[in-house]
Amino acid sequence: MVAYFDNSATTFPKPEEVYSFMDKFYRENGVNVGRGQHKLASKASFLVDETRKLLLEILHCKNKGVVFTSTATEGINLVLQGREWKENSTVYISPFEHNAVTRTLFHLKDRYSLKIKRLAFNREKIEYDLEQIKVDFKEENPDVVICSHSSNVFGIVAPVEKIVEESKKYGAFNFIDMCQTAGLIDLNVGNENIDAIVFAGHKTLYGPLGVSGVVMKKDIDLKPLIYGGTGVESANQNMPDIFPIKYEGGSHNILAISGLNASLKWLKNIGIENIYKKEKEIFNKLISLLKNYENIEIVGYREAEEQVGVVSCVFKGYAPDEIGQVLSDMDIAVRTGLHCSPYAHEFFGTFPAGTVRLSVSYFTTDDELDKLKVALDYIRENS
Repeated sequence: MVAYFDNSATTFPKPEEVYSFMDKFYRENGVNVGRGQHKLASKASFLVDETRKLLLEILHCKNKGVVFTSTATEGINLVLQGREWKENSTVYISPFEHNAVTRTLFHLKDRYSLKIKRLAFNREKIEYDLEQIKVDFKEENPDVVICSHSSNVFGIVAPVEKIVEESKKYGAFNFIDMCQTAGLIDLNVGNENIDAIVFAGHKTLYGPLGVSGVVMKKDIDLKPLIYGGTGVESANQNMPDIFPIKYEGGSHNILAISGLNASLKWLKNIGIENIYKKEKEIFNKLISLLKNYENIEIVGYREAEEQVGVVSCVFKGYAPDEIGQVLSDMDIAVRTGLHCSPYAHEFFGTFPAGTVRLSVSYFTTDDELDKLKVALDYIRENS
């Protein structure tokens, strides 16, 4: 049995309710959404609508709407490529953005002469420098602020509500990446200073791969990323100007959405606060274990009130990939390298080799931690 410490990439396993409901629903109602008047299509459409409502309830944002995408990367591209950019716009990003954000901005940078700046961060205290951010915003007003709610490499949680409160004084468009936190850290997405967030259904929402999306103010006008059939206004060769249909061309992944539906009901039943509490307890055990090894250096970590279950470290005398292979041979799954976030590694001096990243979930067990300890003992004894 593999001890799984790669939950930052995707949580695994999922709740049993997700597996059973996906199988049952797809066998009984696995049809196309919005393409028929028959009962099966109606049940599929009801499921999609119910899943949107569950998301808005869990994220406290009934004042916004949900656009489903196949991946979070697609959702990020929808928001950033769909905007009407002004030339020379100033864009602030965190030091920890994923390539899904930075590569998209790099693609747009030359076209619109974007000025990309980093939100101030105190490397010694390992926290955002809110006072310096205020100064920076005043000196160069933000047009757009993009911020990962939590780093997928170091687990650092951003004080999102304080940042967007300040940036909104200058009329900034605020876009938050919640791929590592939606369903785990109870952010008030209904905050009017937050214009849009992106979520990944397969991570801390405990759903399957294949469904992610954007939660956004309905009056934001974006160009569609994908054009095609929607099941409504079929004679119209323009995409229907109806939210969210305008952004959801093609057939919905009803199998994945059914899994997300089940996971959201599971989250609601267990309670986000209880899921976070349990994950934090497991994570603290992981940190305590890693601190016992003088050959392991934990990077970019500080004990914080809010902390997701992600930690990065380097092993003295070994490249991360070498450690990853040893752990894999001992049936332990971790992630090594740059984790699609090269700027985060540059910021903490772990570029270009990267780190060994370990990440836990609600389902991580003490037995898995014990198995990890045996492997870490082996590495230390053979160093």
